[in-house]
Amino acid sequence: MSVPGLPMSVPGAGLPARVRIHEVGARDGLQNEKSAVPTEVKAEFVRRLADAGLTTVEATSFVHPKWVPQLADAEQLFPQLADLKGVHLPVLVPNERGLDRARELGATRIAVFGSATETFAQRNLNRTVAESLAMFEPVVARARAERMHVRGYLSMCFGDPWEGPVPVHQVVRVAKALLDLGCDELSLGDTIGVATPGHVQALLAQLNEEGVGTDRIGVHFHDTYGQALSNTLAALQHGVTTVDASAGGLGGCPYAKSATGNLATEDLVWMLDGLGIETGVDLGKLTATSVWMAEQLGRPSPSRTVRALSHKE
Repeated sequence: MSVPGLPMSVPGAGLPARVRIHEVGARDGLQNEKSAVPTEVKAEFVRRLADAGLTTVEATSFVHPKWVPQLADAEQLFPQLADLKGVHLPVLVPNERGLDRARELGATRIAVFGSATETFAQRNLNRTVAESLAMFEPVVARARAERMHVRGYLSMCFGDPWEGPVPVHQVVRVAKALLDLGCDELSLGDTIGVATPGHVQALLAQLNEEGVGTDRIGVHFHDTYGQALSNTLAALQHGVTTVDASAGGLGGCPYAKSATGNLATEDLVWMLDGLGIETGVDLGKLTATSVWMAEQLGRPSPSRTVRALSHKE
């Protein structure tokens, strides 16, 4: 039985014409690998992702190697990508030292990583939510002063493995605080994958009511309970046009044990192609990239679309 290369395109009502995929595979996808991924493999991964049409590829993280050893080669990796044209290469920075390291290598887009819950803030950053915001304040201010684009990640927006369901008003409060620091955009993270579509739309609606425009919001779903695509569709129906995804479904959070892989970029593109929503991504090239990366990691890709399109009888 042959497998189709592309889905039939049937546009859905009330959906955006185009979606920007914020590819996180090279950073979020690889940060929790047990074995070291060579710098040259990471660079090739980013290049292949860019060649597949992804215009935003999060490259690495300038976090202390003690905390995320898989990304300890940021200084070696980033210069290898300097000749990539037409592709944004944001990097994660935890503090001012991380910003200094990123600036020295010519990074023009950074991201900070906050938490909507106190327990995860303590476990991930060893700070309270308020203390983490205070740490981010000079980072964002300096970056903006130098005309760098700043993204604010907000984790645990829907549920926390220690605190349980997270109240919408609590998430909105921290989200607004991140934006008030000067972040250009906000990525809402379902770190342990417990969100459902109604919850997603309720949070987006409350953010809108509090003056946060949908144009400043991205969504970042994990597929722990198989809800990532459903939640993404709910966000699209609300007007969101930026969606985080990880090639091949790689990744998870090293500080949240119940977190499984991110939404697979191929699964997302298959759905968006079927809805007639433009992404600029070549699904064939993207699938081939994830098959190649899976070979480097020595295990099959968890993406259903990758498995379907790469199936050989």
